[in-house]
Amino acid sequence: MVVRTEWRLRQQSPRFKPQRRQAVSLTSRWIIGLLTAVYLLWLLVRTVGQPDWLTQLPALVSELLRLVEIGWLATLLVLWGLVWWHERQEAGQRLPPLKLEELYNLHPADFERYVARLFRQKGYKAAVRGRSGDLGVDLVLTRQGGKRAIVQCKRYRNTIGPDIVRELYGTLIHEGVSHAFLVTTADISESARAWAQGKPMTLIDGPTLVAIARSLQLSPPSSPKAS
Repeated sequence: MVVRTEWRLRQQSPRFKPQRRQAVSLTSRWIIGLLTAVYLLWLLVRTVGQPDWLTQLPALVSELLRLVEIGWLATLLVLWGLVWWHERQEAGQRLPPLKLEELYNLHPADFERYVARLFRQKGYKAAVRGRSGDLGVDLVLTRQGGKRAIVQCKRYRNTIGPDIVRELYGTLIHEGVSHAFLVTTADISESARAWAQGKPMTLIDGPTLVAIARSLQLSPPSSPKAS
């Protein structure tokens, strides 16, 4: 029953395909980063530490190690180049503006990726971080100047009250970021908006989210101002 329901919900939003590649891309980035760290550590040990066993290796083995180093470096350059190319390709793609009901019918993880791509089209660097123990942080944004912001995505039907906004503000302080976004498919109560007023927070309700997606269909990607 759960599988059939999930399939039916996805069929209702055929214009947006779940971005499973994004999750793979994030995992790949971690793996490539780990391989890069190991390579740099090896270079540090070989050039600075200069252990005795390295100097005592036969000439043939030393030559093989040198070839492995060159191949390792070339592989890392190719992998990072592919990551860069993938991000450039994704940044140039336009998302279809979904209706409010279509947004609600997305799987929560797909909704987070949809919002992340909207922020990327606005010129932000966006990383999906939603996982167990994430303190309500679904996305981490990086703006010009290196300033960071967090995004909480709420695929809700019921009106968002001030409690959720207060929790997000606490997370903003805990994370030490400069801004927080609340993006939801629901309405946001006046009391919640009043509580957020004057704080470094932006509240985006369902109709506003739909309007943003539509506007991005008509305008080129922009660069966020550093503030």
